[in-house]
Amino acid sequence: MAHSWDPDRYLTYADERGRPFLDLLARVPATAPTRVVDLGCGPGNLTALLAARWPDATVEGVDASVEMIEAARRDVPDIGFTVGDLRDWDGGPVDVLLSNATLQWLPDHLELLPRLVGAVRPGGWLAFQVPGNFGEPSHTLRTELAAQAPYRDHLGGVAVPDSHDPVVYLEVLAALGCEVDAWETTYLHRLVGPDPVFTWVSATGARPTLQALPDDLRPAFEAEFRRRLAAAYPERPWGVVLPFRRVFVVARVPG
Repeated sequence: MAHSWDPDRYLTYADERGRPFLDLLARVPATAPTRVVDLGCGPGNLTALLAARWPDATVEGVDASVEMIEAARRDVPDIGFTVGDLRDWDGGPVDVLLSNATLQWLPDHLELLPRLVGAVRPGGWLAFQVPGNFGEPSHTLRTELAAQAPYRDHLGGVAVPDSHDPVVYLEVLAALGCEVDAWETTYLHRLVGPDPVFTWVSATGARPTLQALPDDLRPAFEAEFRRRLAAAYPERPWGVVLPFRRVFVVARVPG
């Protein structure tokens, strides 16, 4: 089921969303790559950090969302951005291939890893980060509500993100001959503003669900979803804390 993305809504918590990208990038020790590609680049604000890290490299961004690529081309005009599905991308060879919070949308992404490794030059780097918080209320509440009538009749086949534990990625990539650094981190994001967790998830994990609902059902679903999220993530004097587990992988391709 097709859905679209809203770059402005996605960037509501840009600093919090960007921190895992910075932590991933910090563990990629490439010194002088000539070509760097960001698969699932979104609005390009983080792709720009790749150009700053490696100013002599050709940096490119690819994303399946026309809306995201339009925003990236507007806001980061010095980088080449292309609309494209990661599953169809065949743009190697590259020295650094990076994907941030994208692979979780592809149920078969483990099967894609050999092809991604194959797109990296010998001695180059594949690095990616995916959410690993799908057992948290921010996701389970959506699942529970979506399974109820009358919503369930409209949500069959809707896109739902998922990922694996770090050891799964390590085993797959090590079997391909890569040197693998895999780890996880749980961030405690302090969010402010009205219904901040709903604002967060409605821009990412819950967006396909919300878009799939007909106009006459969406307001009631949103209202109940907001209520449940507010109960699960109560507001404190310092804001609302959203624990967010993420899984990181940096693999060096055999040379």
